Amino acid sequence: MKWRSARRSSNVDDRRGMGPGGGGGGMKLGLGGIAIVVVIGLLMGKNPMEMLGLVAEIQQQAPAGPSGPATAPPVDDEASQFVASILGETEDVWGEIFQASGETYPAPTLVLFSGSVNSACGGATAAVGPFYCPGDQKVYIDLSFFQQMQQRLGGGGDFAEAYVIAHEVGHHVQTITGVSDKVNQVRQRGGNVEGADGLLVRQELQADCYAGLWANRAQKRHAWLEGGDLEEAMATATAIGDDTLQRQGQGQVVPDSFTHGSAEQRVRWFRVGFQSGDVRQCDTFAAATL
Repeated sequence: MKWRSARRSSNVDDRRGMGPGGGGGGMKLGLGGIAIVVVIGLLMGKNPMEMLGLVAEIQQQAPAGPSGPATAPPVDDEASQFVASILGETEDVWGEIFQASGETYPAPTLVLFSGSVNSACGGATAAVGPFYCPGDQKVYIDLSFFQQMQQRLGGGGDFAEAYVIAHEVGHHVQTITGVSDKVNQVRQRGGNVEGADGLLVRQELQADCYAGLWANRAQKRHAWLEGGDLEEAMATATAIGDDTLQRQGQGQVVPDSFTHGSAEQRVRWFRVGFQSGDVRQCDTFAAATL
């Protein structure tokens, strides 16, 4: 993937080596954070509710930072430059899409952290994985997740990592367009949003479609995809499908507890976005079949 040709975003907040920081301590995980904890719980073969309880305890206990001075990676290391390039490309692509509708795209900030971090959605550790917090409109990523993605999940590669970033940015787009609020309102009214055909799955699959749409537009701008790049993203989408994770974690698939979609669904909706490059094709909420 020829990512070095992309513009670097200035909206990267590098907190690696700093320990927990930022505002919002004591608040509960947002919708995206809860969904991610559920997935990690399934991967580890644990009850997701127990995992959520553990996260809640961590938040309440307000863990102290390192006792000694932390050593942060260089601010211009290749990993941060890669993230800044992918984020910059998402800003340019979504900026063009919003401008075509006479609107301005409010770009999110991407926070790099190591170990743990505080956000407007509460405290989180690296075990939660990448997440988007609608409370402060920031994407949070501990880069060690990309190593785990390759070693434990069977995904990985630079384009796969770009897919993950673009997926989280997709949640930002859902927040500023009001999609996330509608899902939350249903949940707050006691509606069931989980399951293979539920709103959570539709929300996640739309973010996958948005990631594919971004890749389509970025490819047209730079022709930066190389042989095997698309396969990397598809392998990662397959590895993080609910059915794949459930089969690995608990030996059986329970569609009623799906929160992100099956491997086949995640691959399909990424391809819809990638092949069409059309945001209108990503309306998973109106789709009769996912």
